Amino acid sequence: MPVGPPGADREGVPSRSPAPNRTGPLSPRDEGWDGVRPGGELWNRNFRLFFIARTAALFGDGMIPVALTAGLLGAGRPHSSVGFALAAWMGPLALFVLFGGVLADRFTPRRMMIIADALRLVGASVLAVSFATGNPPLWAVYALSAVAGVGAALFQPGVASTVPRVALDVQRGNAVLRVSEALMTMAGPAFAGMLVGLASAGAVYAANASTFAVSGVCLFLLRLAPMPSDETHRGTFVAELVDGWREFRARSWLWGVIAIWTVYGFTVLGPMLPLTAVEVTEAHGSGTYGVMMAVNGAGSVVGGLLALRLRPRRPLAAGAIALTGVCLNLVVLGLGMPVFALGAGQFVSGAVFAFWLVMWSTTVQTHVPPEALNRLHAYDVAGSLLMLAAGRALAGPVADAVGAPEVLLAGAVINMLAVAMLLAARPIRRLERIG
Repeated sequence: MPVGPPGADREGVPSRSPAPNRTGPLSPRDEGWDGVRPGGELWNRNFRLFFIARTAALFGDGMIPVALTAGLLGAGRPHSSVGFALAAWMGPLALFVLFGGVLADRFTPRRMMIIADALRLVGASVLAVSFATGNPPLWAVYALSAVAGVGAALFQPGVASTVPRVALDVQRGNAVLRVSEALMTMAGPAFAGMLVGLASAGAVYAANASTFAVSGVCLFLLRLAPMPSDETHRGTFVAELVDGWREFRARSWLWGVIAIWTVYGFTVLGPMLPLTAVEVTEAHGSGTYGVMMAVNGAGSVVGGLLALRLRPRRPLAAGAIALTGVCLNLVVLGLGMPVFALGAGQFVSGAVFAFWLVMWSTTVQTHVPPEALNRLHAYDVAGSLLMLAAGRALAGPVADAVGAPEVLLAGAVINMLAVAMLLAARPIRRLERIG
């Protein structure tokens, strides 16, 4: 039978005994060992390398939509080809991330992330040459985009288990990474747009490839102390996948949040992005929409900084309460309010969503045992991606049928219902922080 995480019962409520490896002196075999004791600075050697790797990779990911759009449309391809190319990237990521979680548990996350960066480096390099020397066939663009998606699927599960091994303060580590992600979300597309104007889509893909090279080298240089989970005897691939599902089901707080989140992603988060683009662009122009996205990114930075400072005793409850701020964004969009109000909604939405993500990531990383963390994180990513993609795909047809304002205002109501459900579930509401 699956066992609960250290310091927690089967419902996820922490016991009164301290969590192993979270108190007392560290030894070289403890997770995250880098010669720094608890309370020491966050920026030890391993965390610095991991931070650079993640920042570079996120910067590169932000370039991809701009590079695809500029390359395909500049070559005279139809607008639909851009959507198909992005789908070719997103589809394999959603489909193979579960396998990535099993492989990370079997062969160590660091090894799989290095392989993933190598795959993405090759794919981006071939696209760089293809766009620089001519007009690549669509099938080649789709196939290489799929290779990048597979690489992302192999990379993503390992992030969850690597953070606790490089950061003695897991919440601070997650908060710093969230701030970096917000900044790279703004910087990546901006740099790609500038590079397209000065050179070409091929140059953007060349820069994209270099970010994966930087990430791979930094991950290669990591020196992580061995953990018992690294030497755990593993069964067959299918058995590992099934065992991950058992571990997932054994934690009611975990599957409870993800079950609510799948509905939330499909009905609120999924439609919100495309409808925001349509509503803001039609009412105020594409320039204003770009500004709104920048304001949202600035809010995400503030949310990450707040998560650096605030340490709620019950992180999931605090994160759920913060999510009520998403309603402001949905309401001002739905009512077609002035630009200032739209900016306020975007800023608050970015901040509260970043705060929730830090609370959620830290909770999962500190309550789930290391030997199952990659697989459980993969279940989370797969469910979120699939429902977000479905929500985005159906947002347009539903908005055409009933009206975009109605969909957005209904999303505000559903947002509050989701928060109420998170707070009503005792295992979620009462889950306490560890460490």
